[in-house]
Amino acid sequence: MSVSIAGRANWLGDKHLQRLLAALADGGEEARIAGGAVRNTLMGQPVADIDIATTCLPQETIRRAEAEGFKAVPTGIEHGTITVVAGGKPYEITTLRADVETDGRRAKVSFGRDWKLDAERRDFTINALYAGADGAVIDLVGGIADIEARRLRFIGDAEARIREDYLRILRFFRFFAWYGDGRPDAEGLKACARLKQGLAQLSAERIWSELKKLLSAPDPSRALLWMRQASVLTAALPESEKWGIDAIHGLTKAEKDLGWAPDLLLRLEAIVPPDAARMKVLAERLKFSTVEADRLRHWALATAVEPKTTEGELAKRLYRGDRQGFADRLRLSLAAARVRAVEDNDALLEAGGFSRLLAFTLKWEKPLFPLKGADLTALGAVPGPKLGEILKNLEAEWVEAGFAPDRGALLERAAEALKAG
Repeated sequence: MSVSIAGRANWLGDKHLQRLLAALADGGEEARIAGGAVRNTLMGQPVADIDIATTCLPQETIRRAEAEGFKAVPTGIEHGTITVVAGGKPYEITTLRADVETDGRRAKVSFGRDWKLDAERRDFTINALYAGADGAVIDLVGGIADIEARRLRFIGDAEARIREDYLRILRFFRFFAWYGDGRPDAEGLKACARLKQGLAQLSAERIWSELKKLLSAPDPSRALLWMRQASVLTAALPESEKWGIDAIHGLTKAEKDLGWAPDLLLRLEAIVPPDAARMKVLAERLKFSTVEADRLRHWALATAVEPKTTEGELAKRLYRGDRQGFADRLRLSLAAARVRAVEDNDALLEAGGFSRLLAFTLKWEKPLFPLKGADLTALGAVPGPKLGEILKNLEAEWVEAGFAPDRGALLERAAEALKAG
């Protein structure tokens, strides 16, 4: 049965892409759209990047692209990859190749002209589909049947594919989260479990990048549960061990029901303990950005909030802490309470309390303390530690009073404090 993406791939009609494909196919050579763009089009999902495979050698790819007036950048020329910018859009073009030698992290390749060999060196059947300039799909590994069944399957021997690049263990669960249904492929799951120690060979940047893509899936909960069962989650994220990831189900459901935008860092917080020391180690090990590390740190430091807490009491804690950290705590508490509320009326009341406090937190704006050091020196205070101590005590009194004392009242208290010595 012939399959085509023509008619459902608007991007295929781009005149610059068609010119590029024609140039690469001239003179007996061939060029086809490869991988994700074909897969996503067949699955009715958005297409972000368009990759091309060609029989042209890298230098010939550059020559032909530049002859068409396009910009060619040798982004990975040692592996046969050239990025061509045509009509303002980047296209990653890679010469057909086969792996000569692999060490679980990188591969040495040889260039060739065999499309089946090129397909068989890829990871999953759904990622090894090609499409010609006319949209006709070429399937050399059974990828179309797997797409129709929403089944994620390694090409050939799963263990062999993983030994070529251990990152494929995480990719297996990431692609299952995005494209799979039912249970993961049994052979793939067993191979991931057997070879999970190979993850230790990978760089922190590659592991975190893959975990972020997994956590960004519409619903990563099933994939994470299978990762835990295969002990892959513990190998990649030891902080999750003995903590449990059951909260991820309630969180993803709350996202859908309450209209929350999927938040990969909040999802991460749902599967690791709120321990500031351990989150610091996690951030350092996986080389988090400063923003990512700070987000986890503030969440871990934010103390748990009870559902009966008043807005006034919460405001004091927000002033002393971080609003995002408390918002994360409240979202996770609300999601968990909603799960329990199905069979527990008390949990339903808790969910209402958490919802109220979350709404307050999101609207809350930190008030500005009305006094500065200059106000105290104007009253005769001598700059130094004593002045700082008085100012700090006054701010604490102001917070405990619900931020109510105005500037005049605070100046009176400052005068009294200075008079008392």
